[in-house]
Amino acid sequence: MIEADPVALPAFPSSLNHIAERVEARLDALLRDETERWAGLDPSLEQPMSAMRRLVLSGGKRLRPAFCYWGFVGSGGDPEDPAVVDAGAALELLHTFALIHDDVMDGSPLRRGFDTVHTWFETRHSVEGWRGEGRRFGEGVAILVGDLAFVYADQLMGDAPRAAWDVFTELRLEVNVGQYLDLVGTAKGGTLRGQAGVDQARRIGQYKSGKYTIERPLHLGAALAGRLDDLEAPLSAYGAPLGEAFQLRDDLLGAFGDSAVTGKPVGEDLREGRPTALYAYAAGSADGAAAKLLADRFGASDLTDFEVAELQEVLEETGARRKVEAAVDRLVAEALAAIDDAPVLPEARAELVELASYVAARDH
Repeated sequence: MIEADPVALPAFPSSLNHIAERVEARLDALLRDETERWAGLDPSLEQPMSAMRRLVLSGGKRLRPAFCYWGFVGSGGDPEDPAVVDAGAALELLHTFALIHDDVMDGSPLRRGFDTVHTWFETRHSVEGWRGEGRRFGEGVAILVGDLAFVYADQLMGDAPRAAWDVFTELRLEVNVGQYLDLVGTAKGGTLRGQAGVDQARRIGQYKSGKYTIERPLHLGAALAGRLDDLEAPLSAYGAPLGEAFQLRDDLLGAFGDSAVTGKPVGEDLREGRPTALYAYAAGSADGAAAKLLADRFGASDLTDFEVAELQEVLEETGARRKVEAAVDRLVAEALAAIDDAPVLPEARAELVELASYVAARDH
């Protein structure tokens, strides 16, 4: 049986902790009850439900609920309103859906230091000696678990006003569009280099990650408070550049992150051949042996640790890492200037400033 007890949250800034514990409790109660409900119908249903619960409660940052919460409070919403807790929990379940499906598409073995859902069920298939192909079984179960998370997210949004549902719907469309752009960009092997490649990477990052992590949760909070019409533009002026900075930081962690901290294999983006800005900058500047290494080994699934280190060196020597880090700093400064001018309540502004600093410096 998959152990599903909640994992203690790391020490995150207070701007996250204001809402994280309440969202955590809501998710824990919902998924505990649903696991018991479906296991009562058939004991075999306990494992997929527990797999979802374990991932949801395995120490996520709760960034999306935090941006939703401070968008809500900044718009004049009651900080104690349970509606914003339900919306935050819905965002976390939508994120869980995206992570599980993303891991299947990428063939990732680890997530937050644990076996990914499809990997765990593939192993179980082998241990039990079941018929058929273990990989297909594991991926099939993972797709269904992700779909369940998607449905529970909708359930949590059930009583939300129409304006909030419209934001949530657009958010869901955008994350799926962004995921396709990422898949096709990876399949093409990073064919765009230099500025064209950077533009492509920005578009992928905007729709796959930036909008649904920061900009749309802010809009969702404002919609819950009945203030979307007048606050959508100023919140976007803050959320759009910060969302891009979030994705660029993710790209840096995907290439250089410490697996002990990120919970994912070191150099994962290099093995997958993701069309990131890091790659585009490097491919546009590399020549000689460095250019050949990028052409021959970037995106190779059998990349060795030594080759990962060689590719990291190319990203350093071409100035790609420096350019991306500078872009993160510039985008965060743009977001901070925007929130300074935004007509939100002062207590929310202070917390959104803290969140921007956290997004820029996070290590996982």
